[in-house]
Amino acid sequence: MEELSYSLHLGNDKNKSKKARRTAKTNDTNTTSFNNNAIQNHQQLSKVDKHNLRKYDDDKELICIIKGTSSIVEDTKNLYLELFEDARIKYNEKQIRNDRKIENYFNHISNDNKRDLACEIIIELGDMDFWVDKDDKFKKKMSEVFKEQINDLEEVVPNFKISNATIHFDESSPHLHIVGVPFKDGMKNGM
Repeated sequence: MEELSYSLHLGNDKNKSKKARRTAKTNDTNTTSFNNNAIQNHQQLSKVDKHNLRKYDDDKELICIIKGTSSIVEDTKNLYLELFEDARIKYNEKQIRNDRKIENYFNHISNDNKRDLACEIIIELGDMDFWVDKDDKFKKKMSEVFKEQINDLEEVVPNFKISNATIHFDESSPHLHIVGVPFKDGMKNGM
């Protein structure tokens, strides 16, 4: 039996900066993970949608959506409705002033530069050396493994609600992009 390396990280462009690379060289873990690994607004979510679903070249042969649809933006909007609509309605019922009412919670959070709209987790099994001699048929066997990863993540972190999960087979090694929303029920302040 061959051992595989395992990588799970929160995606963020800040981790690609020169500062991130310098940080990685000087810390004990040699990683570039910064604390803000979130999708902060609708524009960033649209970029994630284009990248994860390969909308920039319309080449969908080597991707596989295992949760959600062909629109991460719509999946996330629907998740917001599912998670927050009842709370939004109750919140609005308590508001005396109309200017404090929230019409659309997804848009409200997207336009709030102090809050994040969603976040992305990337899971990769094996490294480039492991995958270099594997064909597409072998790589696609990973679909079942990644589906199990989704099930395990939902069980281990039930307050992270997944809106979309897409596997990429078109890069050096197969990996899974998960877009979701952290959720906490029973908050005393806000929604």
